[in-house]
Amino acid sequence: MNMFTKNKDGSQGPSPRRGRGRPPGATPQGEETRRTLYRVATEAFATRGYEETTLREIASEAGVSPGLLYRYFPSKRAVVLALYDELSREFQERARHLPGGLWRDRFIVALETSLEVLGPHRGTLVALVPVLVGGHDESLFAPATAFSRVRVQSAFVQAVTGAADTPRGADAEALGRALDLVHLCVLLFWLLDRSAGQRATERLIGVIRRVLPSFAVAFRLRVVRGFVRDVDGLAREAFYGPSPEPAAE
Repeated sequence: MNMFTKNKDGSQGPSPRRGRGRPPGATPQGEETRRTLYRVATEAFATRGYEETTLREIASEAGVSPGLLYRYFPSKRAVVLALYDELSREFQERARHLPGGLWRDRFIVALETSLEVLGPHRGTLVALVPVLVGGHDESLFAPATAFSRVRVQSAFVQAVTGAADTPRGADAEALGRALDLVHLCVLLFWLLDRSAGQRATERLIGVIRRVLPSFAVAFRLRVVRGFVRDVDGLAREAFYGPSPEPAAE
């Protein structure tokens, strides 16, 4: 099959990709149905858990037939991928507008932005913790979720490479990816945080904020930069592997 088709202007280009969970020829009414099914499914995950929720239950609670649900979401996995798609896309868009300044300040803003984007979905994400960190195809490090991983990681790399004090050469991207690992650790802490209003997470971010100026000074040392590059290499080998390009925007 030829992957190139004629566009409306007559030019040749890649066949347009269909969004995750969106059937071909989607209409405004169809998109509204999809949003309703997506909302019901994610709320069901938050209430009953991922493994305990069935597609038939989702269809029943949404007041539609299972056949209509399968048209939009043929599996629970499709719902999770749609969730990753939505959240990573929103974060990527908001992270494009980081304020100028030092990389450590831009990192904190990106970190807090991530929590703001995820906040309304915390109940669902807590229920998905075994999926997020497990060996499932829907986990944060599975090949099927690489599109989300690339979007989020690239935002933290940009927080460093676009800073006023960006390090030289490859050190900048290595530092950005290392900060993304810090971001993931904070997210896991936040999901497991049982303190009122997740205040412990706020204090953790405060600790990171206070430590970063000292780390920024230490990062000027060759041994520290080498350590960050080593951590970056080990993390990519263990968790990421070769990542494809982000999904078409």
